Amino acid sequence: MTAAALAYESLDPNQSGFRRRDVPPELAALNITKRFGSLTALEDVSFRLRPGSVHALLGENGAGKSTLVKCILGYYRADSGEVQLGGRTITPKSPREARRHGIGMVFQHFTLVENMTVAENLVLARAELPARIDWAKQHREIEAFMDTTPFRVPVHKPVRKLAAGEKQKLEIIKQLYLGSRIVILDEPSSVLTPDEADEVLGLLREMAHAGAVSVVLITHKFREVQQFADDVTVLRRGTLAGTGTTAELDAQRLAEMMVGAELPSTAVARVERAAGDTLLEVENLRANDDLGAPILRDVSFSVRAGEIVGIAGVSGNGQDELVEVLAGQRAASGGSVRVRGCEYRASRAELHTHGVRLLPEAPLANACIAEMSVAENIGLRSFDRAPFSWLGFLKKGAIRKRARSLVREFKVRTPSVDTPIGALSGGNVQRAVLSRELTGNVTLLIAANPCFGLDFAATSDIRQRILNARNEGAAVLLVSADLEEIFALSDRILVMSEGRIVHAVDIAEANLAEIGRHMAGHGSDPPSAP
Repeated sequence: MTAAALAYESLDPNQSGFRRRDVPPELAALNITKRFGSLTALEDVSFRLRPGSVHALLGENGAGKSTLVKCILGYYRADSGEVQLGGRTITPKSPREARRHGIGMVFQHFTLVENMTVAENLVLARAELPARIDWAKQHREIEAFMDTTPFRVPVHKPVRKLAAGEKQKLEIIKQLYLGSRIVILDEPSSVLTPDEADEVLGLLREMAHAGAVSVVLITHKFREVQQFADDVTVLRRGTLAGTGTTAELDAQRLAEMMVGAELPSTAVARVERAAGDTLLEVENLRANDDLGAPILRDVSFSVRAGEIVGIAGVSGNGQDELVEVLAGQRAASGGSVRVRGCEYRASRAELHTHGVRLLPEAPLANACIAEMSVAENIGLRSFDRAPFSWLGFLKKGAIRKRARSLVREFKVRTPSVDTPIGALSGGNVQRAVLSRELTGNVTLLIAANPCFGLDFAATSDIRQRILNARNEGAAVLLVSADLEEIFALSDRILVMSEGRIVHAVDIAEANLAEIGRHMAGHGSDPPSAP
């Protein structure tokens, strides 16, 4: 019998010794609604976690998965609805209070102190500590505790020397050590190899089926849902799209629930035109993530003049890193990028020569200097060229004059062009960046989630301006986690999953459910020539 098959015993963080636990109680979130101003993030959503089961929470980015979980954990207070544990209403006001109810979360990004040992991370995570810590005793107790779980990590080893899989195991061990009977995992496989992910999720499933814990698995991967989960709940745009057992729901049905069965309608004006010459060629592009692991795996595609190529995919599958390579913010480890037939490394000179413009996600953080004025930020693209500089000196009057003109044209709401751009709303920051990037010679526009978090009016205006650039002959690469946006703007759609292009289709032939399956990693083999 494995350790996972034993009844779960945990170290009480406030007492010495071990105590045996019963099967966890049922967790239920009933009719949860959560609003942020005029935005309804969740509307009348219900969710039930059966004792001793693994329940997958599935949905696109922005579907409301994280908001629902944060309402359960006490990060947010729901506007209506209630959370029940074992049939009794609970109202945790913080994650610490949720922990006292036996509910804990393993976040997508590690929350460990790198220079501390495994044992130090566990002991110092307790709610209360003695004035003097007997480390020899703690090491013995932690070793004994680990014998009751299927997870083993060297207790004396510094966290910085652990592999990613060991760190993920340690995060789970920490929740068990702190007494969590219900463990919520946020995209646990995003930092693991497939083999590591299968091991970790398999061990947790063993513990759940032994009645030791109950598990909520936040994921976007159908394979993980079907292989490791007992039940699944699907959210779409803040509403409950469906729920059931994994035995009842196949990949086709899950895809339809996640992205819908109806194609979104196009709400912007499109000029029908034949695409021109190829302006962007990406061939076998490879790159590593921040931890040095491969994140882009032989990505190949092209974009022609007068077309928008939309890259769809659930966040975390390499789209951010692709944009960073094309923007010169991340080095490629292999492959090539060519613009207008020339080798391209995203230098400032190449951006100017080839007319490459960039609209990154979160422009205030990635495309602006918050403390500088609106005029100065608009001038970042051309401040060192005539008529805005002379013999190395800035002509601030010319920069401000041009900024005033663009602020009017792009409807940027700002007290003046001398206002720090960080004081503007998100939509107006986006408009200001667009005014800079879409003025002048625009051959290639790379836009990443350009309307994320913006209101309807700003979204409509920005989408139309991107489409106008395409109508005027620019090549546009649109990277977006919003399928409605992809369908509204794109001429061709590519799908990225696990760092690869796995599907390519013209917009006229695009099938929403099929794209949803590929986004979830449940499609066919990748195309040979996207």
